[in-house]
Amino acid sequence: MKRVKQTIFANGCFWCTEAVFQRLEGVLSVRPGYTGGHIKNPAYREVCSGRTGHAEAIAIEYDPEAITYQTLLEVFFATHDPTTLNRQGNDVGTQYRSGIFYSDETEREEAEAFIQLLTEGRVFRDPIVTEVTPLDEFYEAEEVHHNYYNDNEDQPYCRFVVAPKIEKIKEFYSDKLKK
Repeated sequence: MKRVKQTIFANGCFWCTEAVFQRLEGVLSVRPGYTGGHIKNPAYREVCSGRTGHAEAIAIEYDPEAITYQTLLEVFFATHDPTTLNRQGNDVGTQYRSGIFYSDETEREEAEAFIQLLTEGRVFRDPIVTEVTPLDEFYEAEEVHHNYYNDNEDQPYCRFVVAPKIEKIKEFYSDKLKK
């Protein structure tokens, strides 16, 4: 029986992040949703207002025998800008912040060590602002947001914002992609 682990990342619009992580070997499922806020069961419209405190996030279920948490962290940091506070490109607001929502101390330690490694290696010109926060509650997004890129590849946002992230992982992580 496969051992399954889950991790929660927030790194901008969940349409982008879902599409990126769906393509990785060892990732069993990716669910878009909301976390890190102060109301129960928020809706997309409420989260987009910025008043709930939630971040658009993804819950990744993965097989740690097939893909490591370290690899997930690498892809996470490679496919968004962790140095911009509450913003990814033209998406602005606390709902687009960069965050790792850990469920145990091992995840927290690995995430913080990875950020330290990136900082010491001066991988980014500006300081990393990714929050590393204990997971409180993850609320799954409405069904229309699930599998969004795959169902809407021709939509302008998908073509101009999501597709370049997909191309980036094809270039730099081709050995990690599903066959």
